Amino acid sequence: MNTDSKAKPGFSHEKIETNNFLMIILILIVVAVGGLVEIVPLFFQKSTTEPVKGVMPYTAMQLVGRDIYLREGCYNCHSQMIRPFRSETLRYGHYSVAGEFVYDHPFQWGSKRTGPDLQRVGGRYSDEWHRVHLNNPRDLVPESNMPAYPWLEKTPVEPASVAPRMKALRIVGVPYTDEQIAGAADEVKGKTEVEALVAYLQVLGHALK
Repeated sequence: MNTDSKAKPGFSHEKIETNNFLMIILILIVVAVGGLVEIVPLFFQKSTTEPVKGVMPYTAMQLVGRDIYLREGCYNCHSQMIRPFRSETLRYGHYSVAGEFVYDHPFQWGSKRTGPDLQRVGGRYSDEWHRVHLNNPRDLVPESNMPAYPWLEKTPVEPASVAPRMKALRIVGVPYTDEQIAGAADEVKGKTEVEALVAYLQVLGHALK
């Protein structure tokens, strides 16, 4: 056997490690393949594609409240993901599961908690408590560093804006009926933004206790 023969041309560690462009391309390919292997199966699992029992699409009021929640950046300080650790479930309740969020586009899991997790906040406090808390948090929690949102109580919901949002969500799979969309404007007519936001907060976590 001739041990002095030169290595055959082609991919080698030296060629890859000394070619930055080639290294980047191969890394992107590996990451893409690994991501697909992990993500694609989730689209075919019932636990991630079907709602848990009790989860319903947001009503018109709740949907407007969720949009306000996003607009005001509430997700920057409050997560909606309870992790499956004893310390988490003792404080907040049952850990979050994907089936709770099938109608959320996008979902609001988050990770930062300047304030408490809100996933199980629904029903813990009265509507009036939430209204006062949003108007000035320190009236109820003196040590709170949450900003006040007094304008929500004075700002009416725009009825004409709701139906187009529901139609857009129906395109991506939220099962809104024609009747629900047609009645959306009447449902929110005369309501304020604080009422809509409270309606959204009060529904969080109801399906899974």
